[in-house]
Amino acid sequence: MSPARARRGQAGWGALGLVALALAWQAGHWAFGPFVLPSLAETGRALAGLIASGAAVPALAQTAVHALGGFLAGGAAGLALGLLGGAFVPVGAAVRPALTAILGTPPIAWVVLALLWFGPGGGAPTFTVAVTAAPIVFLAALQGVRAGDPRLAEMAAVYRAPPLQRLTDLLLPRLAQFLAPAFATALAFAFKVAVMAEVLSGADGVGGAIATARAYLDLPQTMAWIVLVVAALLAADAVLFAPLRGWIAANGPAPAAAG
Repeated sequence: MSPARARRGQAGWGALGLVALALAWQAGHWAFGPFVLPSLAETGRALAGLIASGAAVPALAQTAVHALGGFLAGGAAGLALGLLGGAFVPVGAAVRPALTAILGTPPIAWVVLALLWFGPGGGAPTFTVAVTAAPIVFLAALQGVRAGDPRLAEMAAVYRAPPLQRLTDLLLPRLAQFLAPAFATALAFAFKVAVMAEVLSGADGVGGAIATARAYLDLPQTMAWIVLVVAALLAADAVLFAPLRGWIAANGPAPAAAG
């Protein structure tokens, strides 16, 4: 199967999954009523109203700044530490427990601390996203560096492969296989944590709009904001990481077998 055909097939299955989710949503509305879950039609009307009023784009842009800014900062820090920790065992041994502890700390705790440190108008959402994303990327980079096949490294040394070739043919394809799912997971957490931090801190963005809709008990508008932020996440994932996944499918080697 050609790579283009494989990508179309994956996109088709992804669309089918979204359709199934929408049907489950509508079934939930029929089962539990509008006070628990609004219908797709009600949510669609609320969504159209948000777009027509001009409220959607500024809120989404603010949330994207919080999510992507924190993702880039945390991802860069996690990637750098992971590469260093993979290359130098003492560095990995020193950093891994600290970042594992950070990963295990609930995001809401970081939101509270960020509010105390930066204030309600500060960088609480971006900071919380950064400390959430960094450990995810760190662990993936660490494992990616350490998962190399010693036999391939030995063969490269025997044939005196230049450093650039070792980088492009051995390290980068292996790292990409570990980092692609970690980046996608960290990005999803970035949007989720950014919205949560905005709700709790009263910051501008989708989270602030959800807090306002909640205060008015406007469930259709709340769900419309959720649909918007999920759509933004899917779009960001497609733009940022679909090319990486395609490159892995075309160039990435199969993971080395244990033993």
